Amino acid sequence: MQLETRRLLIREFEMEDVEDVHKYASDPLVTKYMVWGPNTKEETSRYIKLAIEQQQQVVRQEFEFAVVLKETGELIGGCGLHISGSRQGEVGYCFNPLFWGRGYATEATGRLLDFGFHQLGLHRIYATCRPDNIGSARVMQKNGMVYEGHLREHLWHQGKWHDSYLYSLLETEL
Repeated sequence: MQLETRRLLIREFEMEDVEDVHKYASDPLVTKYMVWGPNTKEETSRYIKLAIEQQQQVVRQEFEFAVVLKETGELIGGCGLHISGSRQGEVGYCFNPLFWGRGYATEATGRLLDFGFHQLGLHRIYATCRPDNIGSARVMQKNGMVYEGHLREHLWHQGKWHDSYLYSLLETEL
């Protein structure tokens, strides 16, 4: 399966992607707001293997994609959509910092929202970000996602509690 935008190819992960994914998955700047990482090479490899296994689900609930520049074929990040309930899903994204600030995350997320609503028949898609992650919040806002609230200390990671902002979009709002 693959999705496209004007500038991006959003495709299934392959084992050959480990090196490119590890470039950003091992970067403390990239993982600062994540509940994983920075990854070891082994952790990145396990993630890719899991993403490939998920491709075989009979009723697919997990979609993890590589984001590739159409023009050069370079893998610049990843994005995912996870079915999390009755016609609901969660979207997420992570990009190599060399490609931040160019609208790629916004473009990829917009395509995932379209995929979730029009191809998977979802009713609601949500996303979260840490309150200090202004760039991620902007991606959600630019895609028309509505701020629903501030989840206080709901995530335990690396020995402390973390807050999140919650955004969502309904099928009637796309």
